[in-house]
Amino acid sequence: MKQAHRELAREAVRKSMVLLMNGKIANAPLLPLPKKAKKILFAGSHAHNLGFQCGGWTINWQGQGGNNITVGTTILDTIKAAVGPSTKIVYSENATTEVVKSKDFSYEIVVVGEQPYAETRGDNMNLMIPEPGPQTVKKVCKNIKCVVILVSGQPLVIEPYLWHMDTLVAAWLPRTEGRGVTNILFGDNGFTGKLSRTWFKTVDQLLMNFGDPNYDPLFPLGFGFTTKPAARSLRAFLSYSFMSFWA
Repeated sequence: MKQAHRELAREAVRKSMVLLMNGKIANAPLLPLPKKAKKILFAGSHAHNLGFQCGGWTINWQGQGGNNITVGTTILDTIKAAVGPSTKIVYSENATTEVVKSKDFSYEIVVVGEQPYAETRGDNMNLMIPEPGPQTVKKVCKNIKCVVILVSGQPLVIEPYLWHMDTLVAAWLPRTEGRGVTNILFGDNGFTGKLSRTWFKTVDQLLMNFGDPNYDPLFPLGFGFTTKPAARSLRAFLSYSFMSFWA
């Protein structure tokens, strides 16, 4: 795969990701994350699995898990490359109790979602996040500031777990380009993506569409927080602080 093609793929990932939550307090966003952190916990079934990132129609019809299906970078790969040299990353796929008990993490990142499928094999009646995803979210996000990245080909039921999370990102299927996810998490680029469909609270609301008389979604059509690149935000803050000092 040519480098230009991969860069275009990363751009597609950045522009399609949707920021659904950014901090539990309105004026205290968690993203963008600092690259120079002391210690980061990285967990989840989709944190280091290229096949899960790619979904179906990748090499074979239904797709498959694992990191040997094609050339690409997992989200964990690119997190390691992005952070500062003194930052320690602790990776625990299912977040063992021992790891979670350690509370000296600067922040935690959890990546969960669906396993690969194509066409009707993706149909299900409950649209829940497959286990162990929900349990990992509950364990990891209990005590430390936590970013949850959802890797899926469709909206899933997430309302029961929202109160555990500080930040929630719908990454859809980033395919081979985990770096596209990392670019935006650390503020090299800003979030611009918006929901192209309504995100329901429960499956009982389906089929629910924008404009329906009883339209009451978890996140409405077109929803998505936007952010500025970290460098631009810092320049704006320093400029404001400087002007305020001399005012």
